[in-house]
Amino acid sequence: MKALGIVVGAAPVVCLSVRKRRFRVSFSSSSSSSSSGSKTVEQVGIAAPKPEYKPGVFDDLFLNSFRNKLVQEVGWDSKKAGYDGLIEVANRLMMKGTTNSDTVEAAVRILRSLFPPYLLELYKMLIAPIGGGKIAAMMVARVTVLTCQWLMGPCKVNSVDLPDGTSCSSGVYVERCKYLEESKCVGICANTCKFPTQTFFKDHMGVPLLMEPNLGDYSCQVILSNLSWRPTLYDDLLVITLLYLLKLQFKFGVLPPLPEDDTILKEPCLEACPNAAQRRMVARNIDVTTCPKA
Repeated sequence: MKALGIVVGAAPVVCLSVRKRRFRVSFSSSSSSSSSGSKTVEQVGIAAPKPEYKPGVFDDLFLNSFRNKLVQEVGWDSKKAGYDGLIEVANRLMMKGTTNSDTVEAAVRILRSLFPPYLLELYKMLIAPIGGGKIAAMMVARVTVLTCQWLMGPCKVNSVDLPDGTSCSSGVYVERCKYLEESKCVGICANTCKFPTQTFFKDHMGVPLLMEPNLGDYSCQVILSNLSWRPTLYDDLLVITLLYLLKLQFKFGVLPPLPEDDTILKEPCLEACPNAAQRRMVARNIDVTTCPKA
């Protein structure tokens, strides 16, 4: 184990301990370090001010619609109202699946059920191929910001690097993912959000997607991108026209790694994860850190 400490006058002392890829940060005042307790990265993140989000006029409609589809798939509903009830139903979805693949497939069905018949097929057939996929990726990024902040919290479109060395404003950066923070579980994040969302956009909308959750600060980078686009004057004019009409860090357009190679499955679960805590209790081993649902 390695420890690093920094002291500057009366400034706070920041100590970093590294052990088995886990990080712990201790904050203390140089004058009262003995009286202040240590805090984990997760605890510091929870205590940090949350990004302010003002609910939109359609937020309740989006939440209720998504929850109703989730309840139909699970066959059970929580007695709790609002977002808290949604998280409980998501937990039940994890419990219902015999394997993680079952859960991912169920979540994909839920996402598909949110769209009118043939809309996804038409988008994949008519929009996704334009400009090698760049227009579709940029459009989806902007629609995601407009319609999904009730679920994820404040987010914004940003520019991401593409595999071909170019960049494109087809990313969505979620400052502090509400879904991850409220579920407190890496397995729920991976199997009811990350993997099914990546599969849904690639297979049913024709837009490759890479989602990169940050378990340290609850942020998430969404990357949509194309792999073969080369701009023409027609493409530039079409992009400008579409963005004007739509007024509109997921990485749309970037192919994700295979699930078994994804780094999220190698990460320790959150300290507050009820599934991991129960597993440690049963195993009587405080070093059991991986999420049993991941």
